[in-house]
Formats: sequence, structure tokens, C-alpha cells
Amino acid sequence: MANATSLFGRSSLNRKLQEPLQWGVILIGLSVPVSVALDNILMGLVLLGSLLSLGSVLSIVRGHPIARAAILLFSMLAVAMVYGATPLKEAVSILGKYIDLMFIPIFIFLLSNEDARRRARNAFLLAMALTLVASYLVGLGLVPVMSWMNFAAASDNPVIFHSHITQNNMMAFAVMLALLEWRDAATSAKRFAWGVFALLGTINVLFMVQGRTGYLIMLALLGWFAWSSLSRQMLKRGRQWGWRQGIVVMMAILAGAFLAYHASARLHDRITLVLSEYQEWAPDHGKSTSTGQRLDFYSNTLQIVREHALIGVGTGGFPAAYAQQTEGRDVIKTHNPHNEYLMIAVQTGMLGLALLLFLFYTQWHYAPSLPTALEQDAARGLMLAYLVNCLFNSALLDHADGLFFAFMSAALFAGLKGGAQHA
Repeated sequence: MANATSLFGRSSLNRKLQEPLQWGVILIGLSVPVSVALDNILMGLVLLGSLLSLGSVLSIVRGHPIARAAILLFSMLAVAMVYGATPLKEAVSILGKYIDLMFIPIFIFLLSNEDARRRARNAFLLAMALTLVASYLVGLGLVPVMSWMNFAAASDNPVIFHSHITQNNMMAFAVMLALLEWRDAATSAKRFAWGVFALLGTINVLFMVQGRTGYLIMLALLGWFAWSSLSRQMLKRGRQWGWRQGIVVMMAILAGAFLAYHASARLHDRITLVLSEYQEWAPDHGKSTSTGQRLDFYSNTLQIVREHALIGVGTGGFPAAYAQQTEGRDVIKTHNPHNEYLMIAVQTGMLGLALLLFLFYTQWHYAPSLPTALEQDAARGLMLAYLVNCLFNSALLDHADGLFFAFMSAALFAGLKGGAQHA
């Protein structure tokens, strides 16, 4: 099987359309942190244009391991519409929320060029830089909250375009990309610029915006950046990277987290609140607190998974299954367990959950085959970010997080070497 680059070169797609469609994908990097409406317009245009080269896209589905794993998961969700009791219209609506998985091979096809992948990543970083500037302006009280900003925007929670959860999750990944750019920068000016971006982004996530998932993603990504960078430095010097060095890195990261926790009253209070709410929680008695509600969601959803362990209740069947599970109980009803592993497991059982984990495993496994150290470390960072994100949110079901996963997977893995695609 030829690699993605040769497929792109031999495509039947009209060459006059190649570059506009490629720019359409690049612009999704700019739009996904900013505008759902623009996302949908760009995705529609890219999809229509790519239909003219459906054969090449299908070749990528067959030959590219990341695309193949994503399509397997989507296919399981499609099959689960058949055996579930959910009305077809509702099932199709939920399946449509996972449509971003179907775009991964299309994005890979159109980002097979190295320059296009770099522009795609830079488009995302530009959008996050604009978000960061606006967030600081609002957070410091230099500009008022405006009507076009997120409804939850406030000086003590300066979210701009998306929710505090989504903004913090994306900003944490942007910080890691900035650190990787800082590591590879050829000039002191570039190193300074990327360093400032990373520092301001870290402060924004930990001390300004209230998304607690972002705290954990930031911790995981900073840890991964330190681990991967130090291991690369030791290998360059011909020295062994072992468990002793790893322990030192982990201790340093935990010490930094401990200092941040005690240095910021706001961060301290938000984490302490979660811990106290967790200690006070009892099954089906958590409706009065945010943490208690989440724990009720998780415990009741696990019961559904146990009862439908193999293939689940069908795509779109979570709301009805949860309502039945909690019938007669004084708990908050939900259409979303705020955990992607549980959401997939309820709908598609252990088979679907295995395919989700297989997708993440495939990313981790093939990341070292990418052409640059930046792409290798960023690709594994993306997997770590979504391992964490999916614990506390239905990250692939949610539009912005799901599309970002598809976009960034392509922006990193489209350069996978041909031989590695069949390893």
C-alpha cells in the first residue's frame, strides 16, 4: 500500500480543488476553538469536495492504522443502531455526534503534505493565542464581557468562545505544543515567543479559568513533555534513561503541582471542594453538589454496563436506560454520564469500549514512527490528553472536543511513514 503522500499525489481529485480543500482543513484548526457554525460550514465543504476522490480516501481507511481504528469504532456505533430500542431518528442523531471519527481519513488524506500539517497545527495555535489574549483582557478587567463571548464568561472565569471545560482542555494541549516548539526553536527570539505563550497558557489554565479537567490534562502533558524531552537528551548523550531518572522527573512534577496548589487560593479552593464533596457523597444522594451528581452518574451508569456488558443497549440508548435505572430514585436524570468510556460502554458494550481503547493504543503505538520528534511527542500527548478528558467528559460525543480530536489526529498522524502503516 502506498503511503498517504503518494495517494495524495495520484488522487483523481481535480488539482484545482486540492489546495482549497487542504486550506479548508487547515482553517478547521482555526475554527474549532472559536466557532461551531464555521466548523460545520468547513466540514461540509471538505466532505463534498473529498467525495470526488472517494477511492483515495477509502485507500487510507484500509492502509492507515489510525484511520482504520477510528472507522472501526464508528462502525460499531452504526451497527449498534440496529439492535437498540432507540427510535431510528434519535439513534441517527447520536451517531451524527460521532461523525468526526469519519472525518479522520479525509483529514489525513488532505494533510498528507508536511507543510499542510505544520500550517494546520499553527492555525490551532493562532486560535488559542487569540483566545489567550482575550481571556487575559477579560480576566484583568481591561475589557468587559461582550455579547459574542461564551455565556459563562466573567472576570473570574474568562472563557471566550467555548465552555471553561473545552477552553482549558484545548489550552493545555496548546501549551504542550508551544513547549515542543520552544524545544525545537532555531533562534532565541522564537524560543522566547514560544516560552511566553507556554507560560501565559499555563497560568490561564491553572489560575484563571475554572475547568478542572484542564488541571489534570495540564499535569499529564507537562509530565509527558518533561519525560520525553529529558529522555531524548539522555539518548543524545549516549546515556541510559531508566526508572531512577523517571522517578526524579515524577517527583519534580508532583512537587510543582504541590506548590501550585498551595500558591493559589483559587486552585486550592476548587480542588478542596471536589475532595470534600467526594467525601460527603453517598450513592444516589449527590444531587446537591457538582461532584456528587457526577458520582451518581457514574455509579448508576456502571450498573447499566453490568446488565448489558457485551453489546450495550444500542446507540442513543443511554437516556432511556439511565431513566429506567434510576426510576423512583431522587437523583438528577441525565442524557450524558460525562465519561466517554461509560458512554461508549452503555451503547456498545465491552466490544465498543475495546475499540475505543484500541484507537488510543494505536495512536500510542504508531507515534514513534512519525517523521519528527515534535510530532512523535505531540501525538502521544494527544492520546494522554484524551485518556484523561474521557474520564470526566464525553469528549468524542461533544462537538468541539470530538472535532479537535479528529483534526489533531490527522495533523499529527498524516505523516505516518508508509512502512509503519503495516507494522
